[in-house]
Amino acid sequence: MLEQIRHQLQNSFAPSHLEVFNESHMHRVEPGSQSHFKAVVVSEAFEGLRTLKRHQQVYAALSGEMPLIHALALHTYTPGEWAERGEAPKTPNCRGGG
Repeated sequence: MLEQIRHQLQNSFAPSHLEVFNESHMHRVEPGSQSHFKAVVVSEAFEGLRTLKRHQQVYAALSGEMPLIHALALHTYTPGEWAERGEAPKTPNCRGGG
C-alpha cells in the first residue's frame, strides 16, 4: 500500500519533495497492518490553493486506495512554503482507539 500511495502521488503532483510513511505501528492495529499513513507532498500544483483544496486533490488522486486507508495525515506545501518550513509536523502519539 505504501508504494501504491507514493506512486499515485508522484504521478499526480510531480512533487519536488515527497515522503510517505506507514504509521500503523503507532496505533492499535493488527500486526503488519497498513492502514495509517502520513504523506508530505511539496508541489507547484498547490500554488494558490488553500489547504482544503490541496487535500481534496490528494484524496481524488488516491481515490482507488482510500477505501483501504483508515487514516491519512496530509501535509501539503508549495515549494516556497517548504523552503520556509523545511519539515512537516511530528506525528502525535496515538490516544487509543480500541
